[in-house]
Amino acid sequence: MSDIKIFHDNDADLSLLNGLTVGVIGYGSQGRAQALNMRDSGVKVIVGVRQGPSFEKAKEDGFAVFSVKEAAEQADIIHILLPDEKQADIYKNEIEPCMKAGKILSCSHGFNICFKYIVPPTDVDVIMTAPKAPGTEVRKTYEAGFGVPGLVAAHQDASGKAKQIALAIAKAEGLTRAGVLECTFEQETYEDLFGEQAVLCGGTVELIKAGFETLTEAGYPPEMAYFECLHELKLIVDLIYEGGIQKMNEVISNTAEWGEYVTGAKLIDAGVKAKMKEVLNDIESGKFAKEWMEEVHNGATVLKKKREDLGAHPIEIVGKKIRSLFEKK
Repeated sequence: MSDIKIFHDNDADLSLLNGLTVGVIGYGSQGRAQALNMRDSGVKVIVGVRQGPSFEKAKEDGFAVFSVKEAAEQADIIHILLPDEKQADIYKNEIEPCMKAGKILSCSHGFNICFKYIVPPTDVDVIMTAPKAPGTEVRKTYEAGFGVPGLVAAHQDASGKAKQIALAIAKAEGLTRAGVLECTFEQETYEDLFGEQAVLCGGTVELIKAGFETLTEAGYPPEMAYFECLHELKLIVDLIYEGGIQKMNEVISNTAEWGEYVTGAKLIDAGVKAKMKEVLNDIESGKFAKEWMEEVHNGATVLKKKREDLGAHPIEIVGKKIRSLFEKK
């Protein structure tokens, strides 16, 4: 175990936000949840977003809503919660002209700062407050009187109190109720990208598809393969989330547990771990970020094709059919 510090409510001073205006830029799942939580904690929040459904939703929720540039001009803390691939252009065109000395640039993911797609002036604080949960969970947990865990980081400390401001925002969002870890922008960015690619999204999805294909190619019914390789995964993950891997092993059968020990390491072996290290190297070097931003600038044609291919995969077709059969009537 490292000696990383965990911050709670008593470690954060909400009064540091008194008299300051937080401009939440973007009103998607995270933008809405964080804006509502901060407002409910007594923070003055405005929203900057382009015209459209998100603009109307923010107005419906009772916020003063402006264009991104107008919100950036008015806000003391500019909290960017836009998709990674859109941040750099919007920052350059609408936010950068408003980045005066004493302002605070804030975010919930360090991608654009870490890979220098956004380079703030040296006379502003640059901080991160990152809930470790989807926006819907951030809001639901706050309303229930608790909060989700989070991360805070101070990348640039022009004021001498950047970390304290980040902690105050974390408290306003309910994160310090659960616990907040301090990290660097690089740690958050590299670990987040690695987790998504190697385990949570990339690794898990490919494992599910490979298992499904192995069973169906051997002649087993696709409906049963869907249950075994995808449906039951949620049940297993819920157990691990609640109490760790040992908790899961206490609930599954002894046969399943024995299979975990003798078979899992045959699949996820030293070769897979070596490939994971390659993935991490590509992230740390900026290679992945460069390739992703080039894909976006080229119209995301490969991404769109990958989405089409996934939609045509038998596990998705079978899954839609099975889910419809088991829906509550």
